Amino acid sequence: MRYVRYEVGFVGPKYGWILEDKVGELQGTPFGEYRRMEADLPIERVRLLPPVLPGKIIGIHQNFPGSVTDAAPEFPKIPRLYLKPPSSIIGSGQKIVLPVQSRQVVHEVHLGVVIGRTGRWITPEDAIDYIFGFTIATEFSARDLELEDNHSDRARAFDTFLSIGPWVETDLDVTDLLMTCRVKDELRQMASTREMIFTVPQLVAFISSIMTLDPGDLILAGTPVGSDALVPGDIVQSSIEGIGDLVNPVWLECLE
Repeated sequence: MRYVRYEVGFVGPKYGWILEDKVGELQGTPFGEYRRMEADLPIERVRLLPPVLPGKIIGIHQNFPGSVTDAAPEFPKIPRLYLKPPSSIIGSGQKIVLPVQSRQVVHEVHLGVVIGRTGRWITPEDAIDYIFGFTIATEFSARDLELEDNHSDRARAFDTFLSIGPWVETDLDVTDLLMTCRVKDELRQMASTREMIFTVPQLVAFISSIMTLDPGDLILAGTPVGSDALVPGDIVQSSIEGIGDLVNPVWLECLE
């Protein structure tokens, strides 16, 4: 099933569910008790919002072949984590704003793993029971600031630097899904989830050995090679088989 957050005019935000090309309201939250109302609202009449509002966003460095660099010439033996602030989130169709501090903002397509139950010390075998569903995530980082700081904290933290959506798909086998990212129709990233160095269950298990995972928390499961710099006017389209497309325009920050 596909779950969304949406607005209709000035009403919302609301949680909803999708049946074919129509949206129905959820009375309640998909992470608890809810009632599904009839899906009778054409999806083109709603404004889709980020489908979840995570308390924690945990990203994974170097989880695809070819992601080694001179600074990290070997594949990691354990997942390498980073954190992003929830304030960085936008939804499909919203603007990615290039900050004035950077001259090299790059894109990264990720499989977004949405947690559905509170868990700590989750085993890989039990991980699927703690996953609510999956979404598309396009993450952005200021590569020049990352090199300047020698870490990615500031580079990944800017507002609008994480687009997620357009919905959460709960009925999906993610072991072999095609992931792509296009900029103005130019294919820049392409890989299958089967190429991940650490699988989704392994990531959930490892992260939960460090911190408690709560409903709505989001894991960015790694990006294929091919990320490149963006310029104002670009259109970024990330796609994952079985989920759909996530599209965002690129704008330059203007200071008043």
